[in-house]
Amino acid sequence: MKNILLAVCGLSPQVITETLYALHQRYQRVDAIYVITTRDGKEKIFAQLLSGKSGYYYRYLEEYGIDPASIDFGTENVRVVKDEQGNEVPDIVWESDNERLLRTCLDLTFRLTGDPEKRVFFSIAGGRKTMSACLMVAAQMYGRPQDRVYHVLVSPEFESNRKFFYPPIKPKTIELTDRFGQPFYKETKYAQINLVHIPFVSIRERLSSDCLNEPRDPGTLMFSLIKEKKARLTVNLVDAKVIYRHLEVDLMPARMALYAFLHSIKRNAPRM
Repeated sequence: MKNILLAVCGLSPQVITETLYALHQRYQRVDAIYVITTRDGKEKIFAQLLSGKSGYYYRYLEEYGIDPASIDFGTENVRVVKDEQGNEVPDIVWESDNERLLRTCLDLTFRLTGDPEKRVFFSIAGGRKTMSACLMVAAQMYGRPQDRVYHVLVSPEFESNRKFFYPPIKPKTIELTDRFGQPFYKETKYAQINLVHIPFVSIRERLSSDCLNEPRDPGTLMFSLIKEKKARLTVNLVDAKVIYRHLEVDLMPARMALYAFLHSIKRNAPRM
């Protein structure tokens, strides 16, 4: 079974290498990486992670002896939220941006979870909180028993530091900033990266079959969960009542007999 890392990312692409490092520390193989981000986030990923051998993603692989060919991750795996005209959204600011983000998360999650031979690791550690929330919703809609949702916790002083992307094998001293904005120096051996498993409840099995044939919008997915019981008509001859849903009607004996007669004809009539 192949393991796919699906992450959301804002302006701190470190979250991708940190999550990858944390998974590898748990001896979890990663066969492919997909990232959902904005236009500005894409530029950060291209410049800091995927810029040839100088990119921190390739530095990490080389330092830890991992064959780059063993992980499918490149510029084509970075999915950018786009508006109705196909323009890349620079940031998630407006409600409309968030709607497009959610649709992007749902569409990609639908595609990745369609293969039973793939297991998806959802990383909700990056980007704005709304980005994490949207990916979590996608996991709850389409996630399967083999899939997992993770959050990555990094030591506060190292979190989002522009020089820290993963703990190097040989510790280095880097410049950090305290909560007052004052610089100080600390070795990377003190950095802790913890992978936190987030339980989630999947509703995939409750979705109608139509919703699993192709990606659907959030409204359609939620509407498919509303399944009312088929209403039954009860003809109570003893109490001379006709009951349908929550309504009861009392009938005179003659009318009750006629209603029961017509009802029997309808019930026994051949179905067209």
